[in-house]
Amino acid sequence: MNTQKIIGVDIGTTGCRAVIYQQDGTTVGSKSVEYPLYTPQAAWAEQDAEEILQGVLVVLKEVIAEARLAPHDIAGVCFSSVMHSMIPVDAAGHPLDRMQTWADSRGQDYIEKIKASHDADSIYFKTGCPIHPMYPLFKMIWLKNERAEIFSRAVKFIGIKEYICHHLLGKYLVDESIASATAVYNIHARTWDKDLLDMVGITADKLSEILPTTHIERSIKPEIAAMLGLAPDTAIILGASDGVLSTLGSGAVNPGQVTAMIGTSGAVRMITNKPQADEKQRTWCYNLAGDTWVLGGALSNGGVAFRWARDKFATTEQRVAANLGLDTYEILGRYAEQKPAGCEGLIMLPHFSGERAPYYNANSRGVLFGLNLNHGKRHLIRATLEGIIYGMFSIFKSLEEVAGAVNEIRVGGSFTRSKVWVQIMADVFGRTIHVPGEPEGSAFGAAVLGMYALGIIGDLKEVEKFITIKETYNPNEDNKEIYQKLFGIYERIYWNLQKEYEEIAEIQRNWKK
Repeated sequence: MNTQKIIGVDIGTTGCRAVIYQQDGTTVGSKSVEYPLYTPQAAWAEQDAEEILQGVLVVLKEVIAEARLAPHDIAGVCFSSVMHSMIPVDAAGHPLDRMQTWADSRGQDYIEKIKASHDADSIYFKTGCPIHPMYPLFKMIWLKNERAEIFSRAVKFIGIKEYICHHLLGKYLVDESIASATAVYNIHARTWDKDLLDMVGITADKLSEILPTTHIERSIKPEIAAMLGLAPDTAIILGASDGVLSTLGSGAVNPGQVTAMIGTSGAVRMITNKPQADEKQRTWCYNLAGDTWVLGGALSNGGVAFRWARDKFATTEQRVAANLGLDTYEILGRYAEQKPAGCEGLIMLPHFSGERAPYYNANSRGVLFGLNLNHGKRHLIRATLEGIIYGMFSIFKSLEEVAGAVNEIRVGGSFTRSKVWVQIMADVFGRTIHVPGEPEGSAFGAAVLGMYALGIIGDLKEVEKFITIKETYNPNEDNKEIYQKLFGIYERIYWNLQKEYEEIAEIQRNWKK
């Protein structure tokens, strides 16, 4: 077997990592770094594109150096990236504003105007993207109306991976996976949609050139290559989005297999061989490679909600954990284990950032329901974990309606470190849950896609030979019964608060600090 290595780079929401793989799928080295998220006001979620770029360069340089690889040892670098980001850049490629991330929903007011003036249904069925302000289509419309000077100066509107590729290669290139998550890309014509470009008021040259996820470039800027420890002609594979690559990295590539992951956000996904839409517009459809697509839905409030609970209610636990060399989340997991399934009737809707699937309601807000004098911190911690899983289950139910019966669920993301949390998922879903042995998810998926692009493997389904199942969780039937009752209440709480969500979101957006 060729001894050259593949590097999978995962550009995430709160940090990035580079993982080196041998061609048999084993890990050689890994490096990660974090960067900040800025939330200057309600509904805004921004990042500095330059901070992320520097993070990517650092992890690549350090992982190559620590593994003591020579340039000729590396067959290629393939990129995974968060979706839905938008950066206006000038002629020199410099950002004109902070990057709006997937979690930014400031364009909600324009969603309502578009629904009133355009055929919103046609946007969904052409793009596979439900109507929600996370998509760059609506971010650009907000910028045009609220920051007209920046909009007019922008030479390009790009995502974070395009920004990084431009730095490495001097070209603006976007893969079909990221493009299909913009709400500007027609998944049937497989090009930028002219009607949607007209809606924004731009032409196609304001966006990047669309290429397959397996597209290879061998023209790294010499000074960048030297700094990273790469040869200038090392293969740079464009790669895909983190969501679809997480699915690939789990090995769930056959009909009836589903991947559920919780990191900062959360998602439930399934591979399909054609673009597929939901008549109720609850699921999205993004490209993986060629005629392989991923159908699914994503939460805005996954691990970020657990982090909120940690930061707001567990400062003492954080100090104790630091002194004992423990992970604060491990302590909080023990708290959750000490309370019964259903938290004695406490239900949380952790919609702190609005919510995406299956509701696509940027006005939705967090709700703690059923609180009484018996409830304490430990109940709140468990209710947070349960509330996130209720959201995941609502997506799972939608996906089964659209794509058919599910016969296997595989899970990934940081939540798999918590046995109690994965068991809650098994109990709420009422299904057996499998945890694959590959922990890196999107980075591994990127490496597998890179191997496919380079011809090292002949079919994406060969990922199965790299994957083992390390843990299996079966549902507790008593807990399952309790959760079925509480999930019904969870859904009714959401639907009964539509007017109140709208009003409180309006108050928060206009709050004078």
